[in-house]
Amino acid sequence: MNIIKYPSTEDVNKAIAEDEPLLAVMSFDGKTAIMSQIDEAMEHHILLMKSGYKDTDIDKFFRIVLDQSGADWTFICPPNYKNIPFKDKRIEAFYKDGFAVISDFLHSIGYIVGINIPKRYRRHLDAMNDNNNII
Repeated sequence: MNIIKYPSTEDVNKAIAEDEPLLAVMSFDGKTAIMSQIDEAMEHHILLMKSGYKDTDIDKFFRIVLDQSGADWTFICPPNYKNIPFKDKRIEAFYKDGFAVISDFLHSIGYIVGINIPKRYRRHLDAMNDNNNII
């Protein structure tokens, strides 16, 4: 995985050492990640733009906010994820792929922390679990 540290490696490494909150995005294919201290980018789409991507590319990336206590996953599955037509299957694939890519990223930067999906992003997962679907 190619990890881009914005605005610089030094700035991000300093933020890591001081346990500042970080934003990170990882491409769905797991080949590219971009990370920054949260005050530098403020939002995931802004981080992408500052790194040379279009803000509309946000639907090509898994998104997290992290520090040394854990990673919160902004769980928003795009409606065209992997061109899977069925919503439940699409969300299931997004969930499985996201955990794999995010875990790989976290391990790559030396963070052995849990991945949390905050309550406000759990509605699709909760609906699937209510229907007895297993993710």
